[in-house]
Amino acid sequence: MLGTIVNALAIVCGTGLGCVLKSGIRKNYQETIMNAVALSVLLIGMLSAIKTNDLLLLIFSLVLGSILGEAAKIEDRLAGFGQLLGQKTKSTDGSVAKAFVTSSLIFCVGSMAIVGSIESGLTGNHQTLFAKAVLDGITSIFLSSTLGFGVVFSAAVVVLYQGLITLAAGALKAFLTETMITEISAVGGILIIAIGLNMLKVTKIKVGNMLPSIFLPFLYYWAKTALGLK
Repeated sequence: MLGTIVNALAIVCGTGLGCVLKSGIRKNYQETIMNAVALSVLLIGMLSAIKTNDLLLLIFSLVLGSILGEAAKIEDRLAGFGQLLGQKTKSTDGSVAKAFVTSSLIFCVGSMAIVGSIESGLTGNHQTLFAKAVLDGITSIFLSSTLGFGVVFSAAVVVLYQGLITLAAGALKAFLTETMITEISAVGGILIIAIGLNMLKVTKIKVGNMLPSIFLPFLYYWAKTALGLK
């Protein structure tokens, strides 16, 4: 769990620094920085998405995962929790909820969170999560300087999400292959692209409802292995 804890602390520290810097940044600069971060998020998503070797699996994962997420109303639940945090912190403009949901998705969607957590649980190697901590810490500075202190609450989501994967690492080891990681990363890349588009206010995609898509490539390859299919 050391890697996950360091990752969460990096987000907390980055948020604190971002909030301090925010007070000295004019609104027009904040908007420009936000657009720059959004474009960077788009690039990260594209680089992951184009690595897919199974386009049909990617499409079916996104479609089926979106159906499952819509039925579970994941986005609404995340937004509701964000609004609750806003009420607790006496924020009435919805900024805390937006910051919480956006940052939580950015920090949890991607192969580094999954692969790093598994490495941490199986071998005690935290290098991937340490690298992710640096990236998330830097990202949280820019996010909090534009979206506000609500970014800090995503640290708790990171601890819960990555912590559960770390604890389940032993059961996942037998099924984790390089091909599977590539496809999980590709699906995650599409979701990251959607986050970037939302940040640019081009779309209003409910990315939270698409989260189950990330795990469907894993289930697909697990089923193939269990059935003895190549």
